[in-house]
Amino acid sequence: MAPMEGTQPSPGHHLLLFIGETIGNYELTVHLYKGDIPADLSFGNSIAIDTETQGLNLQRDRLCLIQLSSGDGNAHLVQFEADGYDAPNLKKVLKDTNSTKIFHFARFDITAIEKYLGIMCTPIFCTRIASRLTRTYTDKHGLKDLCSELLGVEISKQQQQSDWAAEALSQEQQDYAAADVLYLHQLMEILTARLMRENRTEMAEACFEFLPNRARLDLEGWGDIDIFAHST
Repeated sequence: MAPMEGTQPSPGHHLLLFIGETIGNYELTVHLYKGDIPADLSFGNSIAIDTETQGLNLQRDRLCLIQLSSGDGNAHLVQFEADGYDAPNLKKVLKDTNSTKIFHFARFDITAIEKYLGIMCTPIFCTRIASRLTRTYTDKHGLKDLCSELLGVEISKQQQQSDWAAEALSQEQQDYAAADVLYLHQLMEILTARLMRENRTEMAEACFEFLPNRARLDLEGWGDIDIFAHST
């Protein structure tokens, strides 16, 4: 169900959008907010997170959207204006070190969050890193590939390159953004089992723990430089 034409979310309010699919017994629902999440919103001990930026160069392209899900079929999208990154309720959730933050390609997302919200998310589970450590039979580690192989779910990436700074996001953009977090809990469960099977859990955890430092290196200008490489 699409929102009524001309309806805009306002601070402290949200629209409900139904994607029309299910995860287990859950109907997939999108909640869209402006600037922050409600103060009473809780995500439990693990939270799937993704970001959308205006481009892929964080020195130039600003954070436009953060997506959140507790794995219950609800996706919570938070839109930001260029000067509107206060978001005290969201920051409280992101600061909670008792909650595991699940990302796909955490390196980029936590860098964007650190730059614009001033929060370094920990602890972290990155499905892309876990995939690279366990699915060594393939070089396809995108979220679309993981959902297809491990969950039998086909997600669209057509909206990946679109105007995320638009005042009103299209239904297609919202569905795309929601899909980026709605399946991460299931993927984490499967990949955690595979890491244990391959005796690579400790290695993965070490990689996850290093990610905040990798993000800081990116922010300080070492994004494309391998400081561990032997080069002249």
